[in-house]
Amino acid sequence: MTYRVSRYNIFITLLAISLCGFGISQVSAHHSWGDYHWARQANPFTVKLGDNVSSGWDAYLATASNDWNVSNALDTVVLPAVGKTNPRTCRPTNGRVEVCNSKYGNNGWLGIASIWVNGSHITQSTVKLNDTYFSSKTYNTPEWKNFVMCQEVGHAFGLDHQDENFENENLGSCMDYTNSPASNQHPNQHDYDELEKIYAHLDTITSVSQTTSPSKGNSDDAEEWGGSVRRSRDGRTSLFERDLGGKNKLYTFVVWADPDTDIARR
Repeated sequence: MTYRVSRYNIFITLLAISLCGFGISQVSAHHSWGDYHWARQANPFTVKLGDNVSSGWDAYLATASNDWNVSNALDTVVLPAVGKTNPRTCRPTNGRVEVCNSKYGNNGWLGIASIWVNGSHITQSTVKLNDTYFSSKTYNTPEWKNFVMCQEVGHAFGLDHQDENFENENLGSCMDYTNSPASNQHPNQHDYDELEKIYAHLDTITSVSQTTSPSKGNSDDAEEWGGSVRRSRDGRTSLFERDLGGKNKLYTFVVWADPDTDIARR
């Protein structure tokens, strides 16, 4: 039997291949938050993670550091706190990510990542983990602690959330919002791919090698975080922006506690 191939059939075939390829590209990683990145003159570079956490959190900080070290774009190293940094205030240090835990109060959030930028360059960051909630039955689990630690540290590199709908199926990434984090414990390949995109270029300056005395930190109160940039599907703000003047801004990413728990009020 002989088949005739018309130009129309060829066109439809090519169109289908093209659309298939487009569909593949649509699910590729693309979850940076603007053009913000650490300035550096070579890859991979090292991000310093300041250890201001208690012994109960040390293993989770070590896991997050090891997980993000899988990236080809960057490495991390856990270093002692600078001076006598108080975890309650968690003041930032230029050129570092200070990671802290404390009972920050019944303010609605499990964890926040605060990132200071100058132009498009990240200059310093803090991660706060709220033991007011993590000491509760709901959140005092390895799954929740790994998930929030991994996500907030990931924001400090320039990564955004992959998905902000708590009800969607888990993506297997700590950068994915979820109500059940058992399968969202670590970064996935999309996260590593996105880091390579963010750090595909080099800079003429560096913002990761500077170390100065701690400066004023970020408030624990959402009313002082600036304006709402984006809301998640549950209606709560997931990213705040505060203009500090000139080219300087402060961004705050939030993981909120479930408002239906007995200790959450918003």
